[in-house]
Amino acid sequence: MTRILVVEDEVRLGSFLEKGLRSSGFTTTVVGDGLTAGALARDEDFDLMILDLGLPGKDGLDVLRDLRANGQRLPVIVLTARGDPHDRVAGLESGADDYLPKPFHFEELIARIRLRLRDGGTRAAEQPQLQVGDVALDLRTRWATVGDERLELSAREFELLRAFLEHPNQVLSREQLLAHVWGYDYDPGSNIVDVYVGYLRRKLGGERFETVRGVGYRFRA
Repeated sequence: MTRILVVEDEVRLGSFLEKGLRSSGFTTTVVGDGLTAGALARDEDFDLMILDLGLPGKDGLDVLRDLRANGQRLPVIVLTARGDPHDRVAGLESGADDYLPKPFHFEELIARIRLRLRDGGTRAAEQPQLQVGDVALDLRTRWATVGDERLELSAREFELLRAFLEHPNQVLSREQLLAHVWGYDYDPGSNIVDVYVGYLRRKLGGERFETVRGVGYRFRA
């Protein structure tokens, strides 16, 4: 059974997360302060941590930095009210695998958990940057650049572009992209992939994304 450590000092939210995660098939432990969180993460065998930043006793960023300084690759999803881009960058540079600002949709949190568990929390550590031609993704800071221009991408846009850059010149089906980006059973009849490819075309240039009729899309290197 997958074990998730939830670090959240707001009692009602902690209870909500515990119930929701258990109903989704996960085993959960909920703690409300940074010192206890750090000790549990060191001494017990968890598969993933959901970490608030504004914690009593020890700030969440300090908990995260200590984990990474000790060489622990436990996947960490930061879940916090600190939604400023600078805070997001600070969290990712401190070693977070993902960053989700409050308020959030529970379905999106579950999707991100499953994505990180599938990756084992190691892909970003193994390959900090993806680049195909003049398009680059920094997997630590989650910045995208085209040449010298930095692009602002949503979390879903980032993961979709990441899938294309990991498989340049390959045809990716809509089903493959749904599984990679949304990470859970999504309506296969949905046009959500087409919508987000449209977003990327507007930001990166439509000529980079080839539509393969009846199948999916190819990113042209």
